[in-house]
Amino acid sequence: MTTPEIRTIPLGPPAPVRGPAGRRLRVIALPAQLVLAGALIAGVPSPGPVRLGGALLLTALLGTEARFWLRLRRHGLSGREALARLVPEPVRRVAAHELRIMASLVRWAARRRHGVKGADAVFPHGRDQAAMMYGLTFACVVETVALTYLLADWPVVHTVLLVVDVYTVLFVLGLHAASVTRPHLLADGVLRVRQAAHVDVRVPLDRIASVRRESLFTHERKDGELNLPIGSRTSLTLTLTEPVDAPAFLGAPRPVTVIRLHADDPKTLHEAVVRARNASAGPARSEAAAAGQPSG
Repeated sequence: MTTPEIRTIPLGPPAPVRGPAGRRLRVIALPAQLVLAGALIAGVPSPGPVRLGGALLLTALLGTEARFWLRLRRHGLSGREALARLVPEPVRRVAAHELRIMASLVRWAARRRHGVKGADAVFPHGRDQAAMMYGLTFACVVETVALTYLLADWPVVHTVLLVVDVYTVLFVLGLHAASVTRPHLLADGVLRVRQAAHVDVRVPLDRIASVRRESLFTHERKDGELNLPIGSRTSLTLTLTEPVDAPAFLGAPRPVTVIRLHADDPKTLHEAVVRARNASAGPARSEAAAAGQPSG
């Protein structure tokens, strides 16, 4: 189960498709733009007609895509549905991830957290990675300053790498900001497990067979398991009665029955999940917990 912001957009009813000319233009124009950009970065001079041809190709591509967008909208598709047909899903997911990273920086600066309104309980989980992320950010800043001096005689390369380096600094800070502003949540009988801006999985409490506290610092990749370490550590393990979907980064389905996660206060999260499970399971489990029987 995923949240609306990262789930796959349904394609809806049949709609117009690109003609062969539009597909050929994509195949030609996109690689051509990459080649021209590479030549520009490398400082290779490009003849005027080549640059003009690249500009014309790009203009034709943008015009064709805009025309196809209008056809989709006239066919009755919403903006999201038209976007789903216009842009491949992996590209949409990568772009959405980058936007969530940058939005997390704004939330972090404004001291606002995502999705906490109406939640029964909130469990932060980013504290134990803070030192590592700040150290990595400092290293990126040092690299940016060093390259500024080393590449001063190559203005085009300097400008391109400066943009890349500044974005890298923002991206690393944004990863930490996403962990800080997107805590785990407990609301409406669902535990919402999150990490940075790329993992957001809803786990119904009635699917949790057991929840136990255990500190693990090594995690092997196995089918059916989702490991979400913070600072290389997980502190709680959820075992599920039936799988939930934790999609891979580019959207491939990934059913999991074991989820390992971390919280700044794992004891509080463990107790809150146990209480919520007991309450949702009715008197039988509550009486068993009161009698001292294991509750998972």
